[in-house]
Amino acid sequence: MHRICENIFLCTPDLFMPLRNIVILTSCQLISATGAIVFVTLGGIIGSELTKNPNLATLPISIAILSMAASAIPATLLMKSIGRKHGFSIASISAAAATVCAAIALHMGSFTVFILAGAMFGINMAFTQQYRYAAAESVEPKYSPQAISYVLVGAIGGALAGPELVKYGQYAVSSVQYLGTLMAIGLLYGIQSILFLTLGPLRGEVAEGVVEEPRAVIDIIRQPLFIIAVLGGLAGYGVMTFIMTATPLSMHIHGEFSLVETSKVIRAHVLGMYVPSLFTGHLIKRFGIVRIMSAGAIALVFACFVGLQGQTYMHYWYALVLLGVGWNFLYIGSTTMVTLTYTLSERFQAQAVNEFSVFGTSAAGSLLAGVIIHMQGWYTLILIPLPVLIITLMGLLWVRGDPLIAGFQRHSSQGD
Repeated sequence: MHRICENIFLCTPDLFMPLRNIVILTSCQLISATGAIVFVTLGGIIGSELTKNPNLATLPISIAILSMAASAIPATLLMKSIGRKHGFSIASISAAAATVCAAIALHMGSFTVFILAGAMFGINMAFTQQYRYAAAESVEPKYSPQAISYVLVGAIGGALAGPELVKYGQYAVSSVQYLGTLMAIGLLYGIQSILFLTLGPLRGEVAEGVVEEPRAVIDIIRQPLFIIAVLGGLAGYGVMTFIMTATPLSMHIHGEFSLVETSKVIRAHVLGMYVPSLFTGHLIKRFGIVRIMSAGAIALVFACFVGLQGQTYMHYWYALVLLGVGWNFLYIGSTTMVTLTYTLSERFQAQAVNEFSVFGTSAAGSLLAGVIIHMQGWYTLILIPLPVLIITLMGLLWVRGDPLIAGFQRHSSQGD
C-alpha cells in the first residue's frame, strides 16, 4: 500500500489533502464528461427538430465550442480573482442553468433559446478544461503528470454513462422527449457545484515563503519550451477535433454506415482518448515528456495514414482509436510541459494564453471540418493535419535538451 501511495504522487507529510482533491476532481470530471457527451449527442438531434434549416442543426454545438474558446481567458482571470474552487462551482451552476435553458427551448420549440443554452454550456466547458491545472497544483510538481492523468480517467465513466443517460432518459418525461435526460444532467451539475466547494487548498493559494515578482506575459510566452508546449496542445486538440467532427459526417451523411455503427466508432475514439490516462503519467515519468509527446504526434500521423487507406468500418475504427491515443499523449504531455515554464505567481497569465490558443484552434477545426468534408471529401481532410504534426515533431526535437525538461526529469526520478 505504501508503494501504491508513492506511485500515486502522494508521498507528502499531509497524505489526505492531495488524495481528496484528486478524488473530487476525478468525480467532477466524470460529471462534466457525461454532460458533454449528452450535449454532443443530443445537440444536433434537438437542433434538427427545432430548426427548419437542416444546415443549421449543429449550430448550437458550434456555438458551444466558440463560447468555450472565447471564455478561456475570462475563466482563467476569474479563478485568479476568486480561486479555483469558487470558479469551478460557479461554472457548474452555469451548466445547470444551461440544461434548464435547453429544457425551456424544448418546451417552447425555440431554436434561438437552444443556441443560448449551447453558449452557456460552452462557458462551463472552458472551466472544465482547467481541472487538469487544479490537479497539478494539488501535488508536488514532480507528480503532476500522474495527477493530470488520474483526473482525466473520470472521463471514461462519462463516455459510458452519457449514452446510457440519453437512452433511458429520453422518454422519462412523457410530455417532452429528452426532458428527463436534461433534468438528470442538471441535477448532476448541482451536485458538482457543491463538491467543488469541498476542494482543499492548492499550491499557490497559500503562502509559501517569498513570492517572486511575476514576469511580463511576453517574457513567458517567448520561451522556446512554452511555444512548443502550446504547439503540442493545439496540434493534439486541433487535429483530434478536426477529424472527430468530420467522421460522423463522412460515415453517416456521405457514407452508408448506420448511426449505430458511427456511434460505435465515436465511442471507441472516446475510450482511446481517456483509457491511456491510467498510465500516461507514469510513462512520462519513465520515458520523459518529449518522448511521450512525440509518440502522441506519431500516433496522429499513423491515424491519418490509416484514414488514407480506405473508408471501411475498420479503417474508421482504427484511425479514430489512434486519434484518441495520440490526443491523450499530446494533451497530458503538453499540459505537463507548460507547467514547467512559469512560477506559481505567473500561472494564470500563462494558462490563459495556453487555453485560448489550444481551444481557439479546436473551435476553428470543428467549424472547418464540416466545410472541408462537404467540399473536398475525406481524403483531402485527412491530409491537412500532416504538416502541423511534422512541425510539432521538429519542435519537440528542438527542445529535447531544454534545462527545464532535464530538471523535471531529474526531480521526478527522485520519487522512485
